[in-house]
Amino acid sequence: MNRKHFIRKSLLGTGALIAAGTGMASTRTKEADPSISPTGFNHLPSTNPRIMSNMILHKADSRGHANHGWLDSRHSFSFANYYDPERMHFGVLRVLNDDTVAAGRGFGTHPHENMEIISIPLEGDLEHKDSMGNTQVIKQGDIQVMSAGSGITHSEFNRNADKLTRFLQIWVFPKQRNVTPRYDQLTLDESKLRNRFQQVLSPDPDDDGVWIHQDAWFSLGRFDAGQSARYPVKRQGNGVYAFVIEGTGILNGQSLSRRDGLGMWEVSELDFTAGPEGAEVLLMEVPMKLS
Repeated sequence: MNRKHFIRKSLLGTGALIAAGTGMASTRTKEADPSISPTGFNHLPSTNPRIMSNMILHKADSRGHANHGWLDSRHSFSFANYYDPERMHFGVLRVLNDDTVAAGRGFGTHPHENMEIISIPLEGDLEHKDSMGNTQVIKQGDIQVMSAGSGITHSEFNRNADKLTRFLQIWVFPKQRNVTPRYDQLTLDESKLRNRFQQVLSPDPDDDGVWIHQDAWFSLGRFDAGQSARYPVKRQGNGVYAFVIEGTGILNGQSLSRRDGLGMWEVSELDFTAGPEGAEVLLMEVPMKLS
């Protein structure tokens, strides 16, 4: 498979997502326009004069939306039936889905390959099973990573019969193809997230957090009202996509609200100050081009 075909296939995802108990497969992402570069910035220019030329703001209500009954999902980037050629990805950050799964329901067994897949539960419990023999439950306070590599199948279900599960599903293009599939998860130390950006993912297996096959770093912070923190970009040429999970704040001069996303590049550091209700913020530092 040549590089162009690999990237186009990755843009589509691999396989259909099956609604548990229904036998219904969702439509795959529409074919990308071949004239659109699959790497680089690929985002909407801002019309807000307060936003500098090296930033792009994605307001929460501008995301794609799909409600399948059992699954209510908001898409920051093109995914499944939501297709916007201007919002295919941010650098190698391909997918950022904000998913709510109904009680007792979930994604049936489906395949992936050559993608780094990260799940961050926000509420409830998500049960994972895969073709590597892993059966695990992830919950709020955990982070899970799955390197699909040469190919895996897995399923994800809301473990609870009486309440919703909410989680972020994130896909990142890897820098190596056809690696041996792997799975990992850990429970974060909540005390380390308080009023600072704590690293939760990196390219180094010996570093804090889980690791992936990409020169990417994720950091998570939970801030009290008015608290500030600085984040230094770790790799020259990387950009950072910030996602406000809860609350409000100001990041590099831009006001942000719950579920807003802000992408920045050609910056060496970020400065954040939480709003009056505090904030929980995820920073995703990623290469802006696929190597």
